[in-house]
Amino acid sequence: MELLRSNLSRVRIPEPTNRIYKHECCITFDTPKSEGGLFVDMNTFLAFGRDCVGWNVEKTGNPVYLHIKQTKKLVPEDRPLKKPTLLAIGVDGGFDNHEPEYDETYSIVILPDYVTLPFPSVELPEKVRLAVDAILMAEGAERKEQLASWTADNKQISQYALNLQQIDNGVVVPPSGWRCAKCDKTDNLWLNLTDGMILCGRKNWDGTGGNNHAVGHYNDTGYPLAVKLGTITSDLEGADVFSYPEDESVSDPHLAQHLAFFGIDFSSLQKTEMTTAERELDQNTNFDWNRIQESGQEVEPLFGPGFTGLVNLGNSCYLAATMQIVFSTRSFCSRYYMNQSLKEAFDIAPADPTVDLNTQLMKLAHGLLSGKYSVPTPVKDENANATNLTSNVKQEGIPPRMFKAVIAASHPEFSTMRQQVCLMVFKV
Repeated sequence: MELLRSNLSRVRIPEPTNRIYKHECCITFDTPKSEGGLFVDMNTFLAFGRDCVGWNVEKTGNPVYLHIKQTKKLVPEDRPLKKPTLLAIGVDGGFDNHEPEYDETYSIVILPDYVTLPFPSVELPEKVRLAVDAILMAEGAERKEQLASWTADNKQISQYALNLQQIDNGVVVPPSGWRCAKCDKTDNLWLNLTDGMILCGRKNWDGTGGNNHAVGHYNDTGYPLAVKLGTITSDLEGADVFSYPEDESVSDPHLAQHLAFFGIDFSSLQKTEMTTAERELDQNTNFDWNRIQESGQEVEPLFGPGFTGLVNLGNSCYLAATMQIVFSTRSFCSRYYMNQSLKEAFDIAPADPTVDLNTQLMKLAHGLLSGKYSVPTPVKDENANATNLTSNVKQEGIPPRMFKAVIAASHPEFSTMRQQVCLMVFKV
């Protein structure tokens, strides 16, 4: 503990505007699910895998890290199957999507000797506890950048927000415990910014969502704007504001004032719900492309160096195809894989390697060509009994998020999630 106290000056409590990386290493594709977990620098908030966190200590002198490790939960073979009550997959009451669940553990690690302290613990200095809490509660930079790309071209300032008339009817909205005013729904709730009514959202095609009470209220009253409760935090840019007459998610530059009218202190609220854009992004990126590819054909999965797939980030197949071809050429393999190590690239990179093109090309090259991430993952056969696994295997692949963010920076097309053609990648 004394070692940690002597290094408190290298620990920062993140602000809402800080970019916090906690889902993927900035120079490899290691994640909290990797064998060594992920180490978050508690000064710069950059994340590193076990193999390269030492390089960051050498370069920056920052010794204190939050270690995040995810371990797959064991599923009892005799676990009873729940009968679905909704026509949906992977949601409460729906069909099981057979995705594994993970336990997440945390600890404070002081390098270079890997001195480990448990978290949570009341014995830790208050500054460290506050910093870790802020890191864990914050939206990861990886997710923020992907969401920003998804919404880059369709979230405009609403004309109704500029001169919104609010009704002083004595409504004071509590910080929690919300419920729809017309049914018993306690999630997917929307606060009408004119009269303060809290009502549930629209019913989805699969039976999930709400009971259409919020949109029905607009049809009855014409009150135009609503904000989704559970998406309001100190970072108001992330709040989900919907304009019914414009029929889209919008930006409300006066949202703080509109919330204060109903007694809402947004600085103390925590995120508990996904925004509309986040749900759209998840549906797009989690789509099972195998349903429409190579239908009915027996294909042999390949693994090892040079056989690593790229995860679709949502309309990013053009990027995957281009980079797979590029890194099959000798010139690119030599320049970004064989003739320079990741450590050398990191040593000459700027303070933030996530925005450095050379570092991210090196990261992508090593991810694709090394074979480290091209390993088989067993897939459970739904038609087999619970004690048998089939020979079916797949690989998870690697998501080129940071590389895409670098080449897309300030570019009007690539900064969005719209589909592109491969030729355009070479013109960036």
